[in-house]
Order: sequence, then structure tokens, then C-alpha cells
Amino acid sequence: MKGGWVYIMTNAPRGTLYIGVTADIARRTTEHREGPIHGFTKRYGLKRLVYAERYEEIEQAIAREKQLKNWKRE
Repeated sequence: MKGGWVYIMTNAPRGTLYIGVTADIARRTTEHREGPIHGFTKRYGLKRLVYAERYEEIEQAIAREKQLKNWKRE
């Protein structure tokens, strides 16, 4: 399998966060900014990419996403 990205989007400093996984970070961030799909990211206006990590295998990216989603925001 090809690699993947774990990324974090937000709407404002100290705002709502979205953590996701994708194989194509450029395409996915464009989708978030243009908002063609109704859902969580469009509802909260999550358009700022604030963090991204690249992994050689998509499975590694998925495991990292799950780890990040278990973190507590403090």
C-alpha cells in the first residue's frame, strides 16, 4: 500500500479540531477549504491545516490518528 498523512485542521486558535487521515494531503485540504461535502468540517468551518505527519504506510497513519484522537486537550 502507498503512504498516508495524518493531519489536523482547525477553524481558529484554540478552536475546534479535526484529526484525519488521507493519502493525498493537497486534495484533502482543498476539499476542507472548499467545503463540497456536508458534515463536521463544513459545519464548524475547519479550513486551517495546522499539522501534518507523513507515513510510508497508510496503516501507520491510521494507527497514529487513533493515538492522537485519544489525547486529552488541555
